[in-house]
Amino acid sequence: MYRLMIAEDEMIERIVLKKMLLKKFGEECQVFEAQNGNEAIEIFKREDIQVVILDIGMPGMNGIQAAEIMRKEKKDCCIIFLTAYDRFDYAKKAISIRAMEYLLKPYSQKEVLNVVEEALRIADKQEDKPEEIKNHGEEEGAEVPDEEENAHQTLGDESDFSGSRLSVLTAMVEEYIRSNYMNDISMSETARAVGYSEPYFCRMFKLQFGQSFTSYLSEYRVREAKKLLAQPNVIVKEVGVRVGYMDSNYFTKVFKRLEGVNPSDYRMSILKDL
Repeated sequence: MYRLMIAEDEMIERIVLKKMLLKKFGEECQVFEAQNGNEAIEIFKREDIQVVILDIGMPGMNGIQAAEIMRKEKKDCCIIFLTAYDRFDYAKKAISIRAMEYLLKPYSQKEVLNVVEEALRIADKQEDKPEEIKNHGEEEGAEVPDEEENAHQTLGDESDFSGSRLSVLTAMVEEYIRSNYMNDISMSETARAVGYSEPYFCRMFKLQFGQSFTSYLSEYRVREAKKLLAQPNVIVKEVGVRVGYMDSNYFTKVFKRLEGVNPSDYRMSILKDL
């Protein structure tokens, strides 16, 4: 059973988020709660948490500080920031901690579920890795690229989200995803491919597309999968692989969450209409 923690000082927000996650992942996920950074670290160590959702603005120790300790404690945990702080320096720090996502409030339920579902998949992969491979991977990824330190200088001020800059980003990202969605791509790889630092890319992507990279990529892949499912000569089991999901069970989960039916039933409905 997965072990997930929500660290959020606002009780109502914490309850709503926990209820949402239990409704979706309750059978496969145990959800813990913390109301500040110190309590979050205590639970994190005691329960060996795999996925943590952190608010940043908490009393005492904030979410960034707590995440730094968690990352040192457990190098392969998935850290997701869910915060109202739309600040470039926080986004930059989140990337340096190797956070999986930096989501801004108000968030959509679909966006959060997309990210958590991906985090659980990553947790699965981490559990399957031999310890020496985990450590080697962390050593390779431990250093933050130099351009992160100079993000303001190389890419402009945090308020410099001009229409032309956003249009260029949109075109480059859409082309990169169109050419690579069938591969196991990530936000960091896409940012590097289009020549942007990760914190800047993260914020600009949210501004232009209105959702996180993970959520956007999932929806794009499912749209492509629907096109393939409409072709009777394409075997259903091959569809997931052709749109970037090597795990057929995970593909089915994502497809059903976004479309309300599994791929086989969708195929049946299309053929019936034809």
